[in-house]
Amino acid sequence: MKHLLSTRDLSREDATLILDTAQELLAVAERPVKKLPTLRGRTIVNLFYEDSTRTRISFEAAAKRLSADVINFSAKGSSVSKGESLKDTALTLQAMGADAVVIRHSASGAPHLLAESQWMRGAVVNAGDGTHEHPTQALLDAFTMRRHLGELDGKNIVIVGDVLHSRVARSNAYLLSTLGANVTLVSPPTLFPVGIETWPVATSYNLDASLESADAVMMLRVQNERMNASFFPSAREYSRRYGLNAQRVAKLAEHAIVMHPGPMNRGMEITADVADSDRSVIVEQVTNGVAVRMAVLYLLLSGSQTPEAIES
Repeated sequence: MKHLLSTRDLSREDATLILDTAQELLAVAERPVKKLPTLRGRTIVNLFYEDSTRTRISFEAAAKRLSADVINFSAKGSSVSKGESLKDTALTLQAMGADAVVIRHSASGAPHLLAESQWMRGAVVNAGDGTHEHPTQALLDAFTMRRHLGELDGKNIVIVGDVLHSRVARSNAYLLSTLGANVTLVSPPTLFPVGIETWPVATSYNLDASLESADAVMMLRVQNERMNASFFPSAREYSRRYGLNAQRVAKLAEHAIVMHPGPMNRGMEITADVADSDRSVIVEQVTNGVAVRMAVLYLLLSGSQTPEAIES
């Protein structure tokens, strides 16, 4: 694996290796000194053309815990505001000796363009491109589910909300299916993308019916910033039909968990009491994200070794 661009590129063996490696690396967070010498001397660039809190900080923490040098690039305040192209930015970073670039971009396909070009010789990690994919988010979601539910074969995962604009939904749909889970996407008809029938998932407009057999429920943020039309009558109506509240959580099986990739619109897709409840693993997802991103960077830059080799 030279790049991580899409969960569709991952075989079951690839995904399992990343998750197993992340499990080994999770223990680093519990140490007084949270560092390994694994990537000492390597340079990783966080190239973010979109705003981000969790993903950018998580990748920065992951790289630093592996002792890599980190350069944080934000489009705001850079030469991008003067019209510099992605190509010229990439060539500049390559000239500075970047070994890997973690890129978030508003244009779907930007990470693929970077990886397939001759502009960069290092690894490219997709940290979210347009409404296309967000593979490391799906990996950390799967990692969190596996820690609570065991192996995902046959598990019923329900993903609810703004599927149309969600790169998280697309990445999870393919990854979780690869890992053997049964995925159901629940959304208003207007928030399903064209071609959803080709995804390896079931679809539903009825949230209450979908919750009956769910082992995990993932709520998606309503992405108002990507909407240029009215996709549902009102926020109140959306919340009534597709929001997760205490009454709906009470219908879940005792072992079922509640997830959200963040940031949350509390009171819209999820109520505050549910987000902060014992069923919620939302904060744990953030912790697990650092371990998963450490695993991705480690495997891309150190070779596909076994997790036991990490300490050596």
